[in-house]
Amino acid sequence: MPATGTTPSRAGAEIDYSSASGDDFEALSHDRVPVRSMTRNDLDGILAIDRSITGRDRTAYFKRKFAEAMDESGVRVSLVAERDGRVAGFIMARVEFGEFGSLEPEAVIDTIGVVASQGHKGVGSALLSQLMTNLQGLRVERVRTEVEWNHFGLLSFLDRMGFRPHRRLALRRRVG
Repeated sequence: MPATGTTPSRAGAEIDYSSASGDDFEALSHDRVPVRSMTRNDLDGILAIDRSITGRDRTAYFKRKFAEAMDESGVRVSLVAERDGRVAGFIMARVEFGEFGSLEPEAVIDTIGVVASQGHKGVGSALLSQLMTNLQGLRVERVRTEVEWNHFGLLSFLDRMGFRPHRRLALRRRVG
């Protein structure tokens, strides 16, 4: 990753807008854990993390999300954290430009996962910190996500990261 504030040396490389003297607890989490844009080569690592967390094989879901993130999205914001050259965590997100009557861009976090052995070691914080930095550069002011009401670990993490309940109510109905 290039030094802070420098221009990348190759076309298409990411600019690192972080700084060791950042405003997020004196040093941004993504300064301590390497975070980069998600690539097609990350799918197997992400599937393994998700399978270990959920106990299910959601390959079809992730292939669909990967196609969306890699091919259909004009703005890529999905990220991967690495430890020892391996995927240690991921966050899949997208930017929506006007949904449900809102005219302002809003980011949506679809899914986040961290290798169990990397839990409570700053990987999730690094992913969210880098996502927020990237979104700020895109002038996106809000991020939303949905969490199962009884997923207390994730709810607690998101609370520590500054997420709060929103006044909108998600509704669902069975078809048929």
